[in-house]
Amino acid sequence: MMIRRIFTGGCQCGAVRYRAEGALEDAHICHCRMCQKAAGNYFLPLANIAREDFEITRGEPSWFRSSDLVRRGFCRNCGTPLFYDMPNESFLNIALGSLDDPEDVQPVYQSGIESRMLWFSHLPSLRQTETDDGSEAAAARRLAVLESNRQHPDFDTIHWPPEEDLP
Repeated sequence: MMIRRIFTGGCQCGAVRYRAEGALEDAHICHCRMCQKAAGNYFLPLANIAREDFEITRGEPSWFRSSDLVRRGFCRNCGTPLFYDMPNESFLNIALGSLDDPEDVQPVYQSGIESRMLWFSHLPSLRQTETDDGSEAAAARRLAVLESNRQHPDFDTIHWPPEEDLP
């Protein structure tokens, strides 16, 4: 008996939420120039889910047709990249950073490596810092962020934004 896994996710502002039930397949990091531009980043991690195992649970994504074969779904409110879709295929690719638990899906290969940054091999040698160093200044910054945070939490909510934030 196969255990079906449930994945949830959505955009930064919470206007678009989704649910995928089953296996996220073909998890990879794409370095191609189109994915770099779509993500506004050096690469885009993706995995696919069968269309029948996927549903939008809140809102509707906007779509940009980046080629004759592909359209890319994103939140029109906050701009979060969400999907890489080839409409004629039986699956949809999810941007792994939009998952509520992105660490649950580990990429197994890289594509578009001709556009990969040459200096990526040096990342482990870069100086590293944590966002919260335990200092009073970090605690004050964390409190300020919490008081003004408009980012949707990493779980489904009935209402968003919270009712006390509505005009």
